[in-house]
This record gives sequence, C-alpha cells and structure tokens, in this order.
Amino acid sequence: MNSVEALYDKYFHDVYLYLKSLTRSDDLAEELTQETFFKAMKSTSQYRGDCDIRVWLCQIAKNTFFTAAKKSKRTTDDEIPETIADNTVSIEDSLIDKSQAMEIHKILHNMEPTYKEVFTLRVFGELSFSQIGEIFGKTESWARVTFHRAKLKIINEMEE
Repeated sequence: MNSVEALYDKYFHDVYLYLKSLTRSDDLAEELTQETFFKAMKSTSQYRGDCDIRVWLCQIAKNTFFTAAKKSKRTTDDEIPETIADNTVSIEDSLIDKSQAMEIHKILHNMEPTYKEVFTLRVFGELSFSQIGEIFGKTESWARVTFHRAKLKIINEMEE
C-alpha cells in the first residue's frame, strides 16, 4: 500500500466530497476527512486489496460519519450541536419556493437509504456515476439507474 501521505494527497478531495455530501457542512466534512485518514493510517494492515482503495477509504469515512451522527444524537433534543450541519439551508437558498424545498427534504428523509445516498452523492457530493458505483461496489450503470429511479420517486412524490 502507498504511504499514508500519498493516499492523503491522492484521495483527500474524493473523500472530502463524499463526506460533504453526507454532512452538508464544509467544516464537518473536513474534520471527518482528517479523522478518516487517521483511522486509515491506523488500520492499513486491514486493507486486503480486494477493492479500490477509494472504496475502502469511503467506507471508513461513512463509518466515521455514522459514529459522529450517533454521538450528536446523544446531546439533548433542545440544543443543536455545533458539529451537525443544517441540511435545509443550502437547498432552501438554492430553491425559489421554500415550501417546495421542505417537501423535497421530506421525500428524501423517507426515501429508501440506497436511493437517498446515491441521489445525495450525485447532487450534493458532485460525484460521478463511476465513483458512486465504486463506493457501493457496483457498476456505473447501476449508479445511473439508481439515481434515475430516485429522481423519478422525488418527481412522483412532488406531483402527488
């Protein structure tokens, strides 16, 4: 395996974009990206080489994100932790109709996890279908079809 510095230089941007799509926060994504590479450095011996290194790093990133999310849920319901992004701000700012933005959030919240994650990675994370397919261990075509289905679900829900 390459040195951790080389991995960091080569894959930082990909891991950062992936985490940004999950957190919707530049600061939190950067913090979790740093933590991801720290964890990768500690567990390089566990990388078996049976998948692309980017997929392995994104799996670590995903687990790091879920761990951070669980920790934030332990705080009281009355306070909003500083480390958790306000998912509604950037979408609402980019859409003219605020009620439509809220409806899209509700639809995404209730969507099946795979569709939600693929849609989020594509739209907010700006990842290519090829990269999304790699993260899931699937093909580029699978990512395209899954994204298209998620988009259709959102459109159908909006029309109802």
